[in-house]
Amino acid sequence: MNDNPESILKLAQAEFASIMDATELEQAKARYLGKGGAITELLKGLGKLDPDARKSHGAAINRAKEGVEAALAARREALAAQKLERQLSQEALDVTLPGRGQDVGGIHPVTRTLERIQEIFSSIGFSTVSGPEIETDFYNFTALNIPEDHPARAMHDTFYVDDAHLLRTHTSPIQIHYMMENEPPVKIIAPGRVYRVDSDATHSPMFHQVEGLWIDEHVSFTHLKGVVAEFLQRFFERKHLEVRFRPSFFPFTEPSAEIDMGCVFCEGEGCRVCSHTGWLEVGGCGMVHPNVLKHVGLDSEKYLGFAFGMGLDRLAMLRYGVNDLRLFFANDLRFLNQFK
Repeated sequence: MNDNPESILKLAQAEFASIMDATELEQAKARYLGKGGAITELLKGLGKLDPDARKSHGAAINRAKEGVEAALAARREALAAQKLERQLSQEALDVTLPGRGQDVGGIHPVTRTLERIQEIFSSIGFSTVSGPEIETDFYNFTALNIPEDHPARAMHDTFYVDDAHLLRTHTSPIQIHYMMENEPPVKIIAPGRVYRVDSDATHSPMFHQVEGLWIDEHVSFTHLKGVVAEFLQRFFERKHLEVRFRPSFFPFTEPSAEIDMGCVFCEGEGCRVCSHTGWLEVGGCGMVHPNVLKHVGLDSEKYLGFAFGMGLDRLAMLRYGVNDLRLFFANDLRFLNQFK
């Protein structure tokens, strides 16, 4: 470049105007205003001039420097404006287009099942109650006649919060709370989340149960069979659904039984779902053990009662034909959209 400030200014203005990239513009700036730039070199040479020439030439260099800086700033603004315009053009929305609309959600299948269960039991006189999910050993085990050495109390089966508290392993503690606070007759169901150390296609560390309790002076096993059969027939909408009770053992009931119903998929003929037996196990039940009544302050000579428990998620799986419990909690919209 020459040593004429005005010529350098014109060159800079022309070069800046032709540049279309911000990075390239900064590189061009260095050729004029950098340490070895044309304007910088002119300023360095002022010391060799005599005082009069230095004054006039210095003023010309400063004007050229200001002009270069102004041209640089103007080009920077222009490039920034062009970039913004391109971005806005790419992101532009046509507000005249019809709206996409929002996808309508649906009730979760487990919630649908719970609502159906509550509706059926309410129609036959049962109230729905709830209780805390963090319980003490007394309410979860001791009051339910579960011995100190029972495997269910072990760490590998139960989630312990601390030495005194645990995540309830069933909703039976709700029944204990309710019986302690209410005089018979007691006729309730207790649905809710429960927790156990287990996880596979048919088990989850967190799942849902619904338990029922009826305490009064003249309650019998016949009442239990009638209530359970009525519920299952109405829940699965099968008027002649077969229900059977197999002898079993639970610490909190005596006598105790497992509840089976005829397979709703093969009508008792035998299929993969029922392991070709024609029967599906859906829960457990029995007459409330006298020790449980004593723990809540009820006279076991005066009052009798029955209790039953079913896996709410299990009922949902059977009703909707779902073969993997984990699908209910995976939050996969492809699965959940089927239940809208």
